[in-house]
Amino acid sequence: MFELYKKEITTFFCSATGYLVVGVFLVSTWLLLWVIPSDLNIFYGGYATLSPLFDVAPWIYLFLVPAVSMRLIADERRTGTLELLLIRPLRRWQIVGAKYLSGLTLVLISIAPTLIYIPIVWILGSPVGNLDMGGTMGSYIALVLLAATYMSIGVFASALTDNQIVAFVSAAALCTFLYVGFDMVGSISPQSDWADWASRLGMASHYESMSRGVIDSRDVVYFLTIGVVFFVCTCRLIGRKK
Repeated sequence: MFELYKKEITTFFCSATGYLVVGVFLVSTWLLLWVIPSDLNIFYGGYATLSPLFDVAPWIYLFLVPAVSMRLIADERRTGTLELLLIRPLRRWQIVGAKYLSGLTLVLISIAPTLIYIPIVWILGSPVGNLDMGGTMGSYIALVLLAATYMSIGVFASALTDNQIVAFVSAAALCTFLYVGFDMVGSISPQSDWADWASRLGMASHYESMSRGVIDSRDVVYFLTIGVVFFVCTCRLIGRKK
């Protein structure tokens, strides 16, 4: 499993994919937070907070995570190497796990450099240090869990087809629906009893709850459950191929 994981990581950084994903995320967040005049710009907001980063990151990852995951299994199907993996002494969960962890590692690498924003905003605060560290740490944990869930969905979509474009579109559509789709359904009748219930089925409400700095076990279990469900479904899909 570890050898397969290393192979996938090497593939990412031997091609432009790894550098492109990390670069796009860092450049886009830097422009939105520090350069482009808007409500997301920290200088224009007037508050020492990193909340704009955590507002925009889920939307950027809606496209970047599917771009990372689309080739993980779809390319193996297209080239016929998935059969070679299945006849090796590897369990299905090990194959899927190596693919999943390699993609997630790349996403975490893109998040890590944003930690430098913490001391910058800390210094910009008035007085210096006027930064909600609890909310910031909660937001980072929420973002990691959200990205991990996106990746699980992306690997599942990649296992559905041998076409990378189809895998990308399917993953982006599934992630978008699970993130804001239930909120849109609830907004049809916002005063009804089921509107709040429908909203809680979506990832956005759980992500926003954790971003306030309150790490509720129900939110953590929600993300872990969604991730495990898609992980198990992926294992079953490649099991059919075997």
